[in-house]
Amino acid sequence: MARHKSSPPAIRRRGVGMLRWAVRVASSIVLWTALLHLSSLLGLPRPPLLAARPSCLGGGGGSGGGSNSSASSAVTVAAADEVGRLAPPAVPRRRVYKSNGYLLISCNGGLNQMRAAICDMVTVARYMNLTMVVPELDKQSFWADPSDFGDIFYVNHFINSLQDEVKIIRELPQKFSRKVPFSMQPISWTDSRLANNGLPLKLQKLRCRVNYNALQFAPSIEALGKKMISALRKTGSFIVLHLRYEMDMLAFSGCTHGCSDEETAELTRMRYAYPWWKEKEIDSEKKRLEGLCPLTPGETTLVLKALGFPRDTRIYIASGEIYGGEKRLTELKTEFPNIIRKEMLLSADELRPFQKHSTQMAALDYLVSIASDVFIPSNDGNMAKVVEGHRRFMGFHKTIQLDRKKLVELIDLLEDQELSWDEFSTAVKELHEGRMSEPTRRKAIAGQPKEEDYFYANPHECLGAARKRREKLKHTEI
Repeated sequence: MARHKSSPPAIRRRGVGMLRWAVRVASSIVLWTALLHLSSLLGLPRPPLLAARPSCLGGGGGSGGGSNSSASSAVTVAAADEVGRLAPPAVPRRRVYKSNGYLLISCNGGLNQMRAAICDMVTVARYMNLTMVVPELDKQSFWADPSDFGDIFYVNHFINSLQDEVKIIRELPQKFSRKVPFSMQPISWTDSRLANNGLPLKLQKLRCRVNYNALQFAPSIEALGKKMISALRKTGSFIVLHLRYEMDMLAFSGCTHGCSDEETAELTRMRYAYPWWKEKEIDSEKKRLEGLCPLTPGETTLVLKALGFPRDTRIYIASGEIYGGEKRLTELKTEFPNIIRKEMLLSADELRPFQKHSTQMAALDYLVSIASDVFIPSNDGNMAKVVEGHRRFMGFHKTIQLDRKKLVELIDLLEDQELSWDEFSTAVKELHEGRMSEPTRRKAIAGQPKEEDYFYANPHECLGAARKRREKLKHTEI
């Protein structure tokens, strides 16, 4: 009768070691999957895969260290690959509630005005226990962009990631399609916005969750945005200049400083052509001196130089078509020759599907803007504010909030030779100390929503984790 021979001690030890290794890998997968689910349930950004982070122990020295480091890295990559392959995207548990009806939303304005409105309306639907229909986007305004919600945002993620708060459906049930019992049109400058302040903390945090988690761009936009950012990063740091000097902005605001008489007349005709632009008679110079106009490209050039940006600074221009064309950028290009536009980062074939879709183009600019080393808007419109808030959420990344009222005073003094360049530069630097998106609370002014700080520019209720990351980074640098 054959007898089963016992394994040598070395083989038994190897078997125990392999078993321990397998247990560690399995445990890592289970813990990582649990963390992904927990992050989604709490509305937090999903943590990156371990494989995307270089090991702190991976480089260098020590006898035998390289071998152990390689083995450790292999285990980490294997675990991460298993998670990515086996674990589906975490979906929160569906909230069960009795719906009080359907909420249909028709958003107006550009990308960021619509984005903020969507965040607010999800919050309204949650508060009122409504079923929300995927929003309709503005197709009638100046931009005439035919894009639907799904052309810009990732619909499945939007619906699934919020299902623990609100039920969202793609379209109104057929039996209700011709029966809308109550419709409300915006009647003031606030449109359909929620108040900046005074809301319960849970609702304020839901606004942030929608903005920074649920409203992901469509995969095609995300892919091109990542390609643009990667191309910019290959050659070092870069800043984004949101140069708000398009025809619609100038016509709407009545800001014509630096424009010719013919251009001023053209902008005025356009303003009168749009009946929903209520302000018609506008004193351009008065608005400029009050700080209510965007800086011109020439004024912006002076400010960048005064702030100390070197000539070789790489500047990505986030904007639509600049009114007056390339000649209006002559001074900026002369002082800062490393000007970059999206057309320089993407091929004509890649950009072709985005032509005549200004909202999708704006989405590409948005992705580059939140990823930049510094973000500088020449005006405080919706994109400037929403991007600033997003950058705060990501860790208080630097946004320079230009004080246009004081700047135009200084620029006029410089041009009238009442200030030397050194005096001008010193004054501009001192003016913007403390205007670099440092942690602060919003300024609230009861009864004056236009004068107080905008929620989406500084959602301080949602920035606890960002403050901790910032303090940790500062401590590391010290």
